[in-house]
Amino acid sequence: MFSKVPIDINKIKRENQNLDQELLRVAIMAELDAINLYEQMADMTDNEDLKAVLTDVAQEEKTHVGEFQTMLLRMDEEQVKELAKGKNEVEELTGKK
Repeated sequence: MFSKVPIDINKIKRENQNLDQELLRVAIMAELDAINLYEQMADMTDNEDLKAVLTDVAQEEKTHVGEFQTMLLRMDEEQVKELAKGKNEVEELTGKK
């Protein structure tokens, strides 16, 4: 269920110009795992109060993804270009915007 971080963060040299980008990607992975966990748990329970809390927390994690992604897009121009290419490909394949 939980993503395995593909890098050992402790071994990254502070001088690495991509350190912050790598940290943001790890943060995004952690938030996506949390979203999946909370949504799965919400689907499993019959307790409506617990379901409401888990769903609310999952929604907050989605906001966190947006925050981290916004920071990443400020720092990584290539990511911005590739996201746009991916969006265009989906629009072409589906005929929908």
